[in-house]
Amino acid sequence: MTGWPVQQGVFELGDLHVERGGVIRGARLAWQTHGTLNAARDNVIVYPCSYTATHDGQSWLIGPDGVLDPEQWFIVIPDMFSNGLSSGAADTPDYPEVVTLRDNVLAQSRLLREVFGVEQVAAVYGFSMGAMQAYHWAALFPERVERAIVVCGSARTALHNRVFLSGLLRTLEVAPEHLGHGRFSAEPRAALRAFAHIYAGWGLSQDFYRAELFRTVLGFPDLESYLRADWEEGFASYRAANLYAQAMSWMHGDISANERYGEDLNRALAAIRARVLLMPGETDLYFRVADNAAELPHLRAGELRPIPSIWGHRAGSPAGLPEELAFLKSAVRAWLADGGVGAT
Repeated sequence: MTGWPVQQGVFELGDLHVERGGVIRGARLAWQTHGTLNAARDNVIVYPCSYTATHDGQSWLIGPDGVLDPEQWFIVIPDMFSNGLSSGAADTPDYPEVVTLRDNVLAQSRLLREVFGVEQVAAVYGFSMGAMQAYHWAALFPERVERAIVVCGSARTALHNRVFLSGLLRTLEVAPEHLGHGRFSAEPRAALRAFAHIYAGWGLSQDFYRAELFRTVLGFPDLESYLRADWEEGFASYRAANLYAQAMSWMHGDISANERYGEDLNRALAAIRARVLLMPGETDLYFRVADNAAELPHLRAGELRPIPSIWGHRAGSPAGLPEELAFLKSAVRAWLADGGVGAT
């Protein structure tokens, strides 16, 4: 139970045509809200999901003393396609081979408009793939988004990031259960274990492992126990087809890959009117500080505030990490209070 209003539901989108070809038949977008929409409908924060995350799984940072305050904001968490709640590859016949982040954001825009009567967005806050969706919101709807808070994300999936994703995809594809195009005859248990070990090598930094924080902070007796409990068991609970589909969405992440911007990333960044807070993790292996630093000069109003941490990508979702959480909360609350750079 919470001390603020929480609602959830499923938005029926109908047959949804996606930009790379194909249709999500009877598309469904699950969602959850926290807080109360004010009379002016101008206190909305959109909080998209990261890879595999669901609205319940990432609502931990919402609270009067949390990163996002539901007593001030109306926080809408839309569940990404193939996260197990919204329509996904594992349970939708003829699911398209590529459903992009743009497809997700356009569906989320319909949710806001058709369910809540909302056009203007005070902020979009996201971590990882959620941060990439926040960037997409700002680029696709520059006149509607006031702030974008990009935590461990980028405007375009970097080449090194794509190498990581390629490793995950190829691992699933060599499974005997793989039927082609990210579909499986049964869950590929051995491949999912390998998938988990690849992920573990990227999700935390070399410094994390050098310091053996899995033992000294997380309490595991040895590396093998940590990999089994924190990674193998975690990924064993997900459907392989959904993991594949979301990795494809991540692989093709690019705010400029559309007719509006013609794959001109600098042009897409320059078109963003939102005040953008970029918060990469100092030791994140997916979304490097250098990627955000290269984006910053093209933004009209932005600030780069790396998260000091050796926890790699995990620093951007710092449940149980008091120093990283305090840093994130302070920066985000200040940005929401005055908009940061470019505030009027």
